Amino acid sequence: SGERKRGLMSRYVSAERGYRVPREGWRICLAHEFKEKRKPFQARDVSLSNVKKHIGLGVRYLKWWYRKTQVEKKAPFIDMFRALPLRQIYGAPLGGIGGGTITRGWRGEFCRWQLNPGMYHYETVIANQFTVCLRRGHQTVYQQVLSVERPSTLQGWNWGYCGEYAFYHALYPRAWTVYHLPGQNVTLTCRQVSPVIPHDYKDSCLPVAVLIWDIENKNDYPLDVSIMFTMTNGSGHKDDKSGGHWNEPFHLEKQGESVSGVLLHHCTPINPYTLCIAAREQPDREISYQTAFLPKGTCETLWSDLISDGRLDSPTGSSPPTQKGEKVAAALAVSCLVPAQGHNSMEFSLAWDMPRITFGSRERAHIRRYTRFFGSQGDSASSLCHYGLTHYQDWETRIEAWHRFLSHSSLPSWYKSALFNELYFLVDGGTVWVELAEDADITGSQSCEYGGLPAQPSVIKEYGRFAYLEGQEYRMYNTYDVHFYASFALIMLWPKLALSLQYDIAGCVVQQDLTERLNLMSGQYSPVKTRNVVPHDIGDPDDEPWLRVNAYLIHDTANWKDLNLKFVLHVYRDFYLTQDKQYLEDMWPICQVVMDSEMKFDRDGDGLIENSGFADQTYDGWTVTGPSAYCGGLWLASVCVMCKMARLMDNNSVYHRYKDILDRGSAAFDSLLWNGQYYNYDSSGRELSSSVMSDQCAGQWLLRASGLGEGEYQAFPVDKVRRALKSVFELNVQGFARGQMGAVNGMRPEGVPDRSSVQSDEVWVGVVYGLAATMIHEGMLEEGFRTAEGCYRTVWEQLGMAFQTPEAYCEKGIFRSLAYMRPLSIWAMQLALDSFKVANPNYNTSDCPIKKSRSKVTK
Repeated sequence: SGERKRGLMSRYVSAERGYRVPREGWRICLAHEFKEKRKPFQARDVSLSNVKKHIGLGVRYLKWWYRKTQVEKKAPFIDMFRALPLRQIYGAPLGGIGGGTITRGWRGEFCRWQLNPGMYHYETVIANQFTVCLRRGHQTVYQQVLSVERPSTLQGWNWGYCGEYAFYHALYPRAWTVYHLPGQNVTLTCRQVSPVIPHDYKDSCLPVAVLIWDIENKNDYPLDVSIMFTMTNGSGHKDDKSGGHWNEPFHLEKQGESVSGVLLHHCTPINPYTLCIAAREQPDREISYQTAFLPKGTCETLWSDLISDGRLDSPTGSSPPTQKGEKVAAALAVSCLVPAQGHNSMEFSLAWDMPRITFGSRERAHIRRYTRFFGSQGDSASSLCHYGLTHYQDWETRIEAWHRFLSHSSLPSWYKSALFNELYFLVDGGTVWVELAEDADITGSQSCEYGGLPAQPSVIKEYGRFAYLEGQEYRMYNTYDVHFYASFALIMLWPKLALSLQYDIAGCVVQQDLTERLNLMSGQYSPVKTRNVVPHDIGDPDDEPWLRVNAYLIHDTANWKDLNLKFVLHVYRDFYLTQDKQYLEDMWPICQVVMDSEMKFDRDGDGLIENSGFADQTYDGWTVTGPSAYCGGLWLASVCVMCKMARLMDNNSVYHRYKDILDRGSAAFDSLLWNGQYYNYDSSGRELSSSVMSDQCAGQWLLRASGLGEGEYQAFPVDKVRRALKSVFELNVQGFARGQMGAVNGMRPEGVPDRSSVQSDEVWVGVVYGLAATMIHEGMLEEGFRTAEGCYRTVWEQLGMAFQTPEAYCEKGIFRSLAYMRPLSIWAMQLALDSFKVANPNYNTSDCPIKKSRSKVTK
């Protein structure tokens, strides 16, 4: 088809479509090369004007960076000098939530590893491959590594598969790779399935994936087909050569189902683990293996073993432990007969068992969630593979039902791809999901003046503790100002985890850490954490999360205004979506105390808080003076939900207190910031005060997401919100990059980007998805979809950043912070669509021209 021949599939030369590959998703030919090669933002990219503003920060950061890297031998939580280079290779990660991840590239590489919690290792392990062997009449006629690579090692293998005959297709949590074998009249489809299933809290935590191979033989004669899976004991890290690692074959039968394979025991002193490759035993399929081989040199012995008869030798017994400096790998092969003009299949699985984990400080041991079902002794890898192979069909049934339910035909294909594929970060965001320790107290035995939280809330006891990084490069867990955007995915799909995270944050609010430390921006010392303030984050995985919070030390995180406001907004939104009354009752005292701490910023008594210096935690590089559209809007929205919660809690005095603040604050906000077309950035009267901020209606967004925003619980005039959104669409979207890259953060009213800071001329993907959701809530469906489409096409189709969506990119040249949390906010668009349909039951989404070419609305 014409669509197939365009863009990412332009180099695909075969007509084969693969075995039951869905239409929707992200598809790319294995021979594709991205033309645009961007560079990561680093210290040298700061403009001269901004260097002058922040010279002190630069000097202090450099000193801190040197001490951290050269003296402490630790990785900085943000490394401005060694940002990750862009590798345009990544595909969907393997595994469930919180048990570690192994990412395969879209060309089939095993190339990104997060087995140690929160710490990433980017290494393509070349020996980890699938190889196909075709035999006819007891003779091997074709044997090929299914990789386009031509490595300098393992040269006894047949490398260099022609990528023009294959494509990759991802609709997370599944992915397909279709290989047409040139000259063989055979097509292979590898289907990758991970147990990531909404509202499932058992299978979704399992560190296992299943890879099903469907073989289509279009010849007039049968073929004996073998597929070999090779796996190195390790992740390409230097500890692969530390010695003491060993492999052993296994056979496991449970409930009438049998699997066989090889266990690869990786015996490091810290966080040891076992990898397992396995296959399901089925009639007319033969499983064979090689317990151990050395993945170096030509490795001709293994290749010849397979080519001789399509089987491996299958020796008995374990391999000896490796010597220091030596690596070891294993191989597993499955063989079956594929009839003429017929089809057959085979099933492999990969699991990893690292049940007990320690973070960088080694102070505490944590037990992963999946151990509740599979034990914590480190002997469950084979059982995980068995479970995956005998349950993946149920997983797929539920995944397909989920995808069908949300994939309405009137929605554009790019949106369906973005909606599901951006969910990769919930799994591959350095994510940990652990059990609550028996002696844990999330409050540190503290309470606030309005009441206390339970030491062990039932939702955490039952569903565990959950944490994910701000980004793979910004290594802080549960960064709250970013979670504010990303949380929509969690609350809509795994609401118990969202509530668990909220309880952990609430427990931090009532605690303090008065240890003085240097803030790199100001050069001043301040406490790590004060009472009654929401923390910026719950810690660095290279230290001790949950025990030591606020790893972020660029600014004083003890007094960020927007974090408290975002917490309050989350509390009511989460209650609105879950109707969990116990949660609301537990959080109500915390909401009151954090709002009390905000009152000090209402210096004029007009019901509106003021800013000075830096705007807030989200836009921490953008200076602001006086009440601002962003923080002021969040404040009014928080006051509004306090009114609503006070009603629900039957507390009239609190209701009237906040209703008075809301009435006065809304009037002041309108008077100080509304200019007839949009809300000014701030009220200082400076030249840049009139900049158009793309995120200026964030407060209204959260109100709408919580079923509020009109009538008694209205903070902003709806007509002005819609006028402001139109201005943002006209200037920040259509007026930027020909309307094809989303919304720039800041735009001057004369139509040029605001370049007053390092952030103002960036596009933030997660903010754009939130903006699009706001537009949809306000009935601006076409504008919302056009706005979001620019980001998706830029990231996934133009820049080659699939499964590593960055925090930010500029119009040209650079990007910042790959694999970032915030783009999960695309699920806010889905919530907005659902809400819009409920509010407009007679509206036919097919009437909305959201599927037209984007060129229709660009200048």
